[in-house]
Amino acid sequence: MSDPFDYRRYERNVLIPAIGEAGQRALLSARVLVVGLGGLGSPAALYLAAAGVGTLGLMDSDAVELSNLQRQILHTTDRIGTSKAESAAATLRALNPGLHLKLYEERLDASNARDIVAGFDAVVEACDNFEAKFLINDTCLALKRPFATAGILALSGQAQFVVPGQTACLRCLVPEIPQAVPTTAELGVLGAVPGILGALEAFEVIRYCAGIWAPEVDCRGRLHSVDGEAMRLKTLMVRPRPTCRCGTAATD
Repeated sequence: MSDPFDYRRYERNVLIPAIGEAGQRALLSARVLVVGLGGLGSPAALYLAAAGVGTLGLMDSDAVELSNLQRQILHTTDRIGTSKAESAAATLRALNPGLHLKLYEERLDASNARDIVAGFDAVVEACDNFEAKFLINDTCLALKRPFATAGILALSGQAQFVVPGQTACLRCLVPEIPQAVPTTAELGVLGAVPGILGALEAFEVIRYCAGIWAPEVDCRGRLHSVDGEAMRLKTLMVRPRPTCRCGTAATD
């Protein structure tokens, strides 16, 4: 269609004073890459699509398995064995057929990260390993692309939104890839936990793309955490680390 703006679909967004029609049109022109279409990527992609982010990149090299369905709400039982990228695309097209989807049925690695990330305005990191998380951090810093990152385990999780040059990055918080960290395959994860954190990742990216986001004067970032055992939500301010490779502290 010549104009993707559909007031009836996006009316509740447009009525928000901070968004309005201008913010909605900005969302429709935005390009966001979701790396990982599992527990975190599922709610993130659903809310980005529902909000009207015009182009979504969907990246995952895996196929849908029965054990995924307890938390990976993009996928369904009848799609077991289907690639997660294709399964996600089917769900998102049914939700919002006007969006443009770009599928990447491959892993993000050092050989393709720069070329793929360069084609998007922002990234949602929804991976299940620290190597990919740090690769996305470093690639987005190099290309000056904002990104949301999150981690989950059992009943807890954390999320951070990074704008290169304007906030602390992942390495400001954790300088190097941690070793011997338990995984969800070992300690499990309750599906609602990535639901909360993935939705929070989408929220941060939507705020940025719609023009709502604004930096702190001292380049601090926010680390949002969920403690499911105590049912406690907490936000900590993260200052740039002076010796971090992101160099954000030098702009204070």
